[in-house]
Amino acid sequence: MTPETIADSILRDVGKRVVLALPLGLGKANHIANALYARAAADRSISLSIFTALTLEKPRYANELERRFLEPVIDRLFGEYPELAYAEALRAGNLPPNVEVNEFFFLAGRWLSNPVAQRHYISANYTHAFRYVLERGVNVVAQLVAKRGDRISLSCNTDLTLELLKARNEGRAKFVFAGEVNAQLPFMPGQGDLPVSECQYLLEGSDYPLFAPPKEPIDAQEYATGLHVARLVPDGGTLQIGIGQEGDAAAYGLILRQHDNQAFREAVTRLDPVPSPLHHEGPFATGLYACTEMFVDTFLALMDAGVLKREVDGAILHAAFYLGPQAFYRRLREMAPETLAKLQMREVSFTNELYGDEAGKSAARVGARFVNSAMMATLMGAVVSDGLEDGRVVSGVGGQYNFVEQAFALPDARSIITLPATRTAGGKTSSNIRWAYGHETIARHLRDIVVTEYGVADLRGKADEQVIAAMLSIADSRFQPELLAAAKSARKIAPDYEVPAAHRRNTPERIAQALAPMRDLLPPFPFGTDFTEVEQRLLPALERLQRAKPLDLFAMALKGGRDDPGLARMGLDKPATLKDRLYRRLVAAALGSPQEKTP
Repeated sequence: MTPETIADSILRDVGKRVVLALPLGLGKANHIANALYARAAADRSISLSIFTALTLEKPRYANELERRFLEPVIDRLFGEYPELAYAEALRAGNLPPNVEVNEFFFLAGRWLSNPVAQRHYISANYTHAFRYVLERGVNVVAQLVAKRGDRISLSCNTDLTLELLKARNEGRAKFVFAGEVNAQLPFMPGQGDLPVSECQYLLEGSDYPLFAPPKEPIDAQEYATGLHVARLVPDGGTLQIGIGQEGDAAAYGLILRQHDNQAFREAVTRLDPVPSPLHHEGPFATGLYACTEMFVDTFLALMDAGVLKREVDGAILHAAFYLGPQAFYRRLREMAPETLAKLQMREVSFTNELYGDEAGKSAARVGARFVNSAMMATLMGAVVSDGLEDGRVVSGVGGQYNFVEQAFALPDARSIITLPATRTAGGKTSSNIRWAYGHETIARHLRDIVVTEYGVADLRGKADEQVIAAMLSIADSRFQPELLAAAKSARKIAPDYEVPAAHRRNTPERIAQALAPMRDLLPPFPFGTDFTEVEQRLLPALERLQRAKPLDLFAMALKGGRDDPGLARMGLDKPATLKDRLYRRLVAAALGSPQEKTP
């Protein structure tokens, strides 16, 4: 069968009103989805409603320097990946009127300026998306699958699909299940291992490269945050982490704690010398069990390091979906069956909630630490993770609320929210800790633990004044005076309160100084990368340019720099125009600057 014949067959089966559910992230059947979209675009009598999340697109560039860097990366890593036609039309502003796209989670920041995508966003917990799909009358599910003989594997997306198939088998839903086989997709054992007969249609032979976002470098601030988090995880406990540099840094901190415990203790003591009941600094004897919605490649590194080894029902990890670099997919494809069997893919309702087997899950998820990232937090402990105060959505709630709720439901669990203390754009630095903000993802009555590069704020069960003091202690010192003034103006903290002297040195320079002795132990890419060595050197240089103030850019242009292989990689070794010569001087100057991020 071809994608087009499958699309025609689906239309004969369900009629001209198609409610198409596509899995979150990697598991979308791109060719089948594109064929259905093409039919709807050509025939306006067809109504196509798409419900999905995390539409993956090739990286995009915003300026000339980004283009010069990213174009070769895109060609190398994503050249054969088939783009989703609905996403291209949505971005171009020419989505047909008979096609509607609803997502409950965006690729972070990607649809921020697209009014159609913003208007059709559905705010939903990950675990609630299943019921919304049913309520909309889903009649087609199209998913990427692995195939072995007469069996298929849901592989990367058991999350909602297992529940949809269960609902269909119980008569609560009626839909066509179309599978698209990709030989590069790992065949995962467990509940997602199903007979081919579950599929009404099966597309084979479209073995395009799986979408694989490259790792980004971890800087000193992110390492500091990750080391603080690694100090909060008890041996014998349960771990949930997500994608991104702070999660990678936390995983690497756990590995360092296991394999170079002395260096780990010295690092966390330099970062924060004050002992706390929250601290766990010894190596792992019992080890951890992972219960996480997202299976990231760092869990394999934790397994290799002997950190992830506590078994629950024969598994050391239960997860609902996965996404990662090509090396991650390759490792899963080539893994010994007895090892792979310990990595179990489950429904998102299993990983993200306690309902259904509260006693069993509570007994299994002892000492749980649920680690999630945020964009901002307020002095009174509310967390901003998914959107802006003007209503625009950056990403989505996803499973964050689920895990925060779980942390309060379990007797010895904690929710850990990480965020950088500041952000810099266009040469201007601002605080990510605010007095107040006009949007919240996690309300302050669910405040628990917040971590920045400057330390840990334990907020659970504390009075507002104590919470404000704790949040001030992990804020950047450049912004502490105005934050404290706002709290005093609102009469939420004593008029004579002052930030303790120990926390008035919260600066990037102090973080760099604290971690300098272990520079060789904290590589920018601890879990490998698809970037070349030259590209790895270019990344921090280009970020310095992006963060620089206009006057700093002028000074860098005047200064210039020496010849460097990075200039040839950027096509600037032989500048032909005045603009190219300017870019050459800027990139050369940035490459010659110190490798640490500037404050």
